[in-house]
Amino acid sequence: MREKLSSMSSQNMAPTDCMKPSDLSAEKKGIKRKNWRNRIRFLWTNSSKSILHPMKNRSYRPSVDDVNQWEQSLDKLIAHKYGKAAFRIFLKSEFCEENIEFWTMCENYKNLTSQKDLVSKANTIYEEFIKSEAPKEINLDFNTKNAIEQSLNAPTVTTFQAAQKKIYSLMENNSYPRFIHSDLYKELCAVASGKSKLIKY
Repeated sequence: MREKLSSMSSQNMAPTDCMKPSDLSAEKKGIKRKNWRNRIRFLWTNSSKSILHPMKNRSYRPSVDDVNQWEQSLDKLIAHKYGKAAFRIFLKSEFCEENIEFWTMCENYKNLTSQKDLVSKANTIYEEFIKSEAPKEINLDFNTKNAIEQSLNAPTVTTFQAAQKKIYSLMENNSYPRFIHSDLYKELCAVASGKSKLIKY
């Protein structure tokens, strides 16, 4: 379902971030919509307590201001725990959630301090996202992949910097605008303002 561009070179093509909505049949679009509705409903009513605010007994819901700020930039969206979770649900519906997963792992990787941890985590990221036919392979050009591979013996905190920037740019220029104009985001705005029955379905 997900097209991978692992064999492309930087001279030939620019990578795309995920499937476009037009690539999906009407039937798949219906399934996709149902899936994100179920995930948003679950996240809003259940996971919000355990994942977003584990120390609080009350359910947390983003305010109207929170949701409106997500429209300002991708930075604001993924800086908010619920916004990032909602964006991941959207990416999953477009079969490219590996992009936000990779970006998140790179953020965590940059906080490592010991060389032993850097080596271990760098290899994990490479095996999971970078190498050819990796289980969650992201779309990167040959030169970027090759530079990462060459640095695995002695990785630094900047080993994945170029790749992370490329994936962020793909999300910012492709997935993020689609998210902001999606029915999912409109539904989130409606739920935050109390104009949706989403959680009562």
